Amino acid sequence: MKHISILVPGGDTSLSNLEATYKMFRMANDHLQQVGQSPLFDVHLVGQTKDSQVSNDVFSIRPDATIEQVARTDLIIIPAIHGDIHTILKLNNAFIPWIIRQHQQGAEVASLCIGAFLLAGTGLLDGKRCATHWMMTEEFRKMYPEVDLVDDKIITDESGIYTSGGAYSSLNLNLYLIEKFVGREMAVLSSKIFEIDINRNSQSPFIIFKGQKDHGDEAVRQAQEYIETHFTEKIPVDKLSERFAIGRRTFERRFKKATSNTVIEYIQRVRIEAAKKLLEADRAGINEVMYDVGYNDVKAFRELFKKTAGMSPAEYRDRYSKEVIMAIR
Repeated sequence: MKHISILVPGGDTSLSNLEATYKMFRMANDHLQQVGQSPLFDVHLVGQTKDSQVSNDVFSIRPDATIEQVARTDLIIIPAIHGDIHTILKLNNAFIPWIIRQHQQGAEVASLCIGAFLLAGTGLLDGKRCATHWMMTEEFRKMYPEVDLVDDKIITDESGIYTSGGAYSSLNLNLYLIEKFVGREMAVLSSKIFEIDINRNSQSPFIIFKGQKDHGDEAVRQAQEYIETHFTEKIPVDKLSERFAIGRRTFERRFKKATSNTVIEYIQRVRIEAAKKLLEADRAGINEVMYDVGYNDVKAFRELFKKTAGMSPAEYRDRYSKEVIMAIR
């Protein structure tokens, strides 16, 4: 039987992560027993102490075991943690050596959403790919530059170190783990019971691009603002660097370091974000939107939009336009 330790961090924690993860693995056990098989998972809520853990001063949950009582586990699952990230990490620092020790003994480790910060604090993500909530990518890169953050992914799997994207994409990681440990049939059954899209693998459609400006490079910040107000025009990189009296190679290096995007990538992301807003407003056709944001090649626009947003312009409009949302309401 696989021993699963779902951590119960101190402070403001995602109880939805805890409840859903606990229920999904327990439901898999129930189904296995119904078809005459032995349950596969021994699921526990594990805290630093057995004291009641509180989230948002409204709900509370009590672990059934402490890290001192769990000498060995097979899978550690870290839920999302909320609030000031430095304070919450300090509050849960006792988990770090325990997670490292368990991993050295063969345990796999999974983080859900912003729980990736606690996992990264162990050093186990160094040199590995990692997903977290797209709203926290800038802070994550500052704190853990040695981790390969992939902000468009729903799930990463690096030799038994798992991470998931933001919010309820944690459910997709749970399905992934169930499929890995039990099989595709159980994962499909779980997806139907919990009404989860089993094939969703990107959080790109949900990302709202806001250029990173809290970096201290004034010339780059001014270049960003110029791009954001002139994105419908052609903006050659050499002309942009000349505008701020910086050599092109130096300008591109500084821009990439400050924003985590090349100049071309930044221009593209600004344009696609503008296109998304126009499609959400449902005021224009796709070709008109394309021209309005500075493109004139339909094929190139559609390919770039899909690469950035995870779906075609038509699919995006059909899912997120105001007209569709009002019809649902």
